[in-house]
Amino acid sequence: MNYTPRAKKYFLAAALMSIVATAVAALFWPGPKASAQEAPATSTATNADVLLEGFRHVEVASVSDAAEQILGRKMYMSHRMQAIFPTKFAGYAITVLLKKDEGNKGPDALAGMIAAIDAGAKDSVYVMTVEDGADIAGMGGLMGTTMYSRGFAGAIVDGGVRDIAQLHRIGFPVYALGPVPSTSVGHYKFAGSNIPMQCDGVQVQPGDIVTADADGVVVVPRAKAAEILALAQQLDFKEHSMYPFIEIFHSLQEAVRKFGRI
Repeated sequence: MNYTPRAKKYFLAAALMSIVATAVAALFWPGPKASAQEAPATSTATNADVLLEGFRHVEVASVSDAAEQILGRKMYMSHRMQAIFPTKFAGYAITVLLKKDEGNKGPDALAGMIAAIDAGAKDSVYVMTVEDGADIAGMGGLMGTTMYSRGFAGAIVDGGVRDIAQLHRIGFPVYALGPVPSTSVGHYKFAGSNIPMQCDGVQVQPGDIVTADADGVVVVPRAKAAEILALAQQLDFKEHSMYPFIEIFHSLQEAVRKFGRI
């Protein structure tokens, strides 16, 4: 049978997508369970490692859609939360809350914030809320350099950020409300770490997965993370399959009918 050039292109694209799907399935399929007589394979990777790696390779927009479908509520932060440079990361939330305390001269007013950073492990995401802090730098170069040296994945600050040049120099990713030259010292006090809190209107629990890319920031409740990741991967695959289809047939309507995704 003779095919048109357009059809040939489509079949080639479909074949490529099939190969990619097989590879993705092989990557995340756990494989057959070992029998009682078989020794388990030795591996340094944990389920948590695999889960986090999955979120690092799926688009945040797909995670947002999946979370909203499964949880019935939005888990994405608003357009106010801006990256100081384009980046992509995923990690586990360490939460820190600062409250206003104007004129505070106590030397330990922010000691808990510093301790929380020094206690953070690799793959942590520092999630900070600064009460009414759009014009207050919740973090800067010293804090960012410490997080970077400890292997943090990134930081999310519902407040301002400063020392942008240093954060650029070390390549530490931060999302914040914007750059400001101010300080929280003398204006704020530490109000808790690793506590449930709101960050830019989204509920964050310690240990939740926080993922970010050029589209923004999404919080994934840890208890639902595997379910949300699986759906996000499906949504990602459908959308990426639609791109070559649309390029060939020039129709969004046809693509939506075929793949059921928009």
